[in-house]
Amino acid sequence: MFKITPSPYTLRVLAALLRYPDAAFRAAVPELQQALRSEAALPSARLDELGLLLARLQRDDAFSVESDYVELFDRGRGTALHLFEHVHGDSRERGPAMIDLQQTYEKAGLYLAPGELPDHLAVVLEFASTQPPREARAFLAEIAHIVRAIFSALLRRQSPYASVLAAVLELAGERAESVEIPPEPELDEAWAEPEAFGGCSTAGQSRPEQAQPIHIVRKTTPQPGASA
Repeated sequence: MFKITPSPYTLRVLAALLRYPDAAFRAAVPELQQALRSEAALPSARLDELGLLLARLQRDDAFSVESDYVELFDRGRGTALHLFEHVHGDSRERGPAMIDLQQTYEKAGLYLAPGELPDHLAVVLEFASTQPPREARAFLAEIAHIVRAIFSALLRRQSPYASVLAAVLELAGERAESVEIPPEPELDEAWAEPEAFGGCSTAGQSRPEQAQPIHIVRKTTPQPGASA
């Protein structure tokens, strides 16, 4: 298995790419492109893809760029950037998991801005960027099964944002490989308390042997006849 060192500036650029592409983001694109190239933490082909995405987001009509982002990431569970959408859905387990993750950040001396949720992938990447490389890779590896599912959903939509998720997988020491995921339901159906990705373990994402200190875990359903 190849190893790519998770580098702080690269992680922060990926985090910026997963945030709402407002005017401030577009103004920062040249700086973001320079950071990616200077650090050179990713394969050249991936850097080319990310550079093209950054250029496109800066060049295209602002209204189209922003509305496309909302349509892609805010209107459906398959591409949702809030990680616990893919683990807990709307269940009661999501609240304690959010608190646990926020406490992980606070123990490291990092605090969220008002209104920011700890499980947004951009926030997770920013936290990882503050950690030593080994710890950052281990932290990203814990969420790789979720990132791979989002990556696969973006590939299905033929979105250039898939390159961002691919880069996250590579920084976690994983290959950017697609997995089979269920078809996304219609929007109204999607928000009717679904079990996201069938509980993850049926979507090619299982990593039962990994420790989960921040409780980003797969949602499981007891099988009929199984003993407690």
